[in-house]
Amino acid sequence: MARHPGPAGEEHLVTRTAHPLAAPAVVLAGAAGVCALVAWADPTTPGGIIPPCPTYTLFGIHCPGCGLSRMLYSLVHFDVPAAVHYNALGVVALVVAAVLFAVWTVGRVRGTPMPRWTRYRWTPHVVLVVVAVWFVVRNLPVAPFTALRI
Repeated sequence: MARHPGPAGEEHLVTRTAHPLAAPAVVLAGAAGVCALVAWADPTTPGGIIPPCPTYTLFGIHCPGCGLSRMLYSLVHFDVPAAVHYNALGVVALVVAAVLFAVWTVGRVRGTPMPRWTRYRWTPHVVLVVVAVWFVVRNLPVAPFTALRI
């Protein structure tokens, strides 16, 4: 930050903005780091460093996030059917996140703001309903829903 004189002689605080791709690069590096950690830890092998789901361990039910690390491990190894088997909602959420990341990155390069999802009052409600339905459907003890269990 620097101080520069304004038109009337008073000083104004001027901030220098980072490169438009700085924030997307940091997010991408973080995501690559998480993918590398999951690929190294191999959550598909029991007894690894990634602990099992506490909800399943304590209560015996599959939470909406059960299988996410194994889903990510499968995607890192380009095994999409296994990823969908481990957590189909996680795959959908990851695709949505990738699209939103691309839109955000292009918007930063062009200098246009990304539309804010918080402006839509129904968004959190839809996400909550989808996750709740996934939680219930995944734990139904009848076929074909038992195939959603891991």
